[in-house]
Amino acid sequence: MNEGLIPRRYAKALYEVAVERKQAERMYTLMNALEQQFGHSQALAATLANPFVSDADKEALMRTAAGAAADDLTFDDFLKLLSRNRRMDYAPAICRAYTALYRQMRNIYRVHVVSAAPLAADQEKRLKDFIKSHLDGASMEYSSAVDPGLIGGFVVNIDNERLDASVRQQLQQMRQQLIQ
Repeated sequence: MNEGLIPRRYAKALYEVAVERKQAERMYTLMNALEQQFGHSQALAATLANPFVSDADKEALMRTAAGAAADDLTFDDFLKLLSRNRRMDYAPAICRAYTALYRQMRNIYRVHVVSAAPLAADQEKRLKDFIKSHLDGASMEYSSAVDPGLIGGFVVNIDNERLDASVRQQLQQMRQQLIQ
């Protein structure tokens, strides 16, 4: 997804400063938390875009949403820069761009597994080990969910790639073959 030039530039600059200050991992944690909050609440982004909300209130809102501590000075500097440049409404896109850049630079893949039923611990461990063996030494951020609509099997999403080994997918393929 193309997030635009401005968010990528801010994300890159933030990443470079965070690396220089040895705060890249902490910034990733904060930006990831913010990205999650933006995903859960449309009101958060709307508030940041609202010209009637003061910059100080927007900064406080962002600190709270990210779970920032008093000693997160790099994050505070970032928020002040956004306020000063009137770019607070770009915060959701900058968060996405920063987390994507961080994962790219650190060779981290996002892995999301959806199964028809909860996986037993040993099954999940085997699946994680199998996925890890195909990542050529990269690390992964693993998450899972259950969707009974799959009927059986599972779906593995690794960043933008998808392996669908669900019964639902197999039934859809058989249906398409019968139609042809």
